[in-house]
Amino acid sequence: MSSSSPRLFSLAWPLFLELCLNIAVGLVGTMLAARVSDAAGAAFALANQVAATLFILFRIIGAGISVVITQALGSGSRQVADATARAALGASSWLGGSTALMALVFAGPLLQLMNAPPSVLPLAQPFLMALAPAMMFDAWNASMASVMRAHLRSRDTLVVLIVMQVVQLTLSVVLMPRVGLSGFAVALLISRALGLQLHRWLWRERLSLRSSWPDWWRLPRKELAAVLHIGLPGAAENIAYRLAYMVSIAVAGRLGASALAAHSYASQLMYFVLLPGLATGFAAEIVVGHLIGAGQLHEAHRLVRRALARGLAISVAVAGVMALASPWLLHLFTQDTSIVQTAVVLMALTIILEPGRTFNLVVINALRAAGDARYPVMVGAGSMLVVLAGGSWLLGEVMGLGLVGIWIAYAADEWIRGLLMWRRWARLGWVPKARAVHRRLQRSHAH
Repeated sequence: MSSSSPRLFSLAWPLFLELCLNIAVGLVGTMLAARVSDAAGAAFALANQVAATLFILFRIIGAGISVVITQALGSGSRQVADATARAALGASSWLGGSTALMALVFAGPLLQLMNAPPSVLPLAQPFLMALAPAMMFDAWNASMASVMRAHLRSRDTLVVLIVMQVVQLTLSVVLMPRVGLSGFAVALLISRALGLQLHRWLWRERLSLRSSWPDWWRLPRKELAAVLHIGLPGAAENIAYRLAYMVSIAVAGRLGASALAAHSYASQLMYFVLLPGLATGFAAEIVVGHLIGAGQLHEAHRLVRRALARGLAISVAVAGVMALASPWLLHLFTQDTSIVQTAVVLMALTIILEPGRTFNLVVINALRAAGDARYPVMVGAGSMLVVLAGGSWLLGEVMGLGLVGIWIAYAADEWIRGLLMWRRWARLGWVPKARAVHRRLQRSHAH
């Protein structure tokens, strides 16, 4: 028991810093865009939302890479782990390339589908197209970083991310005032290309893992089958969430550019609130994967209970502090009093929203690491589509509650899904799946 707690913390704090840096760079980008105009700030947020939605294609393998490798390492099957890592490179090339192509070709229709206001669309479309090339590099970097973390090398991935974000931030500050939103896209591409080279070096030096040219394009069936067993349900869950969330953004878009700006600014601050829970969830997934591979199911159960208790306490505290500070923080984005007032109300609602989200961030990752990947999507998709999407439309548009109604729908969805996930974990519904994973790995290791 004592050995797993330090591992969880030692994995969680670099992940937390990584996530903070990602959000901080996005925050600075939003601020720089907002200084041009509120329409530019909304365009920046909307294009990034579409890019993130398209990137769900990568989740088809992304959700499974870390789980399969941690389970293999936990059982002592290093050969299986290395073969899975190489397979992830080829799959990332195809999925990352597909994502980039969709952003490049369908930028206009996708933004129109999101009800981009007339003042926002001319700015968002070229920006989304400029983001496309970086999506390929993002897929490679995400895969290689997942492999590093699965080997418990989260500090190394933190160093790479720091270098990437410093380069991106520096170039964004220099370029965006001169060339607008496209400056952020150029900075993103350069920083991600640098990150790829650093990850390749770390694979060689830290993991003694080398990749050949065919590895970057090959799709080995055996290794990818194990990844897809976890990744496909994970991707389906993410797709359901993103589709539902896009409906809520479309509802916000119908309320006008000011409402969309208020939503995007509040969302930027909210990301900082969810970071402790998200870092804890990612760390729990890695440690639980190792424990399942080693057959230590009792320890995995105890670890998740402890991780969830800490995550809930931290999320409530951070949400409260951020809600109190939001009137001052929001002025970093805009001086429009009506936008600030609306966003302050939304930040107050995060105190209710975030504890429910923490259940999802911690428990869903643990279920996935235990091999119970289908339950979250089967149970959660209905809530996402009915409560999140339908609730956003009903409360925000039909009942006239606007953004407040949309965020009430967010909170209701997170709590419904979170409590259902916790019920699954607490009642040990995941145990048969975990035992099956352990038996399969033992047979593989024996051969």
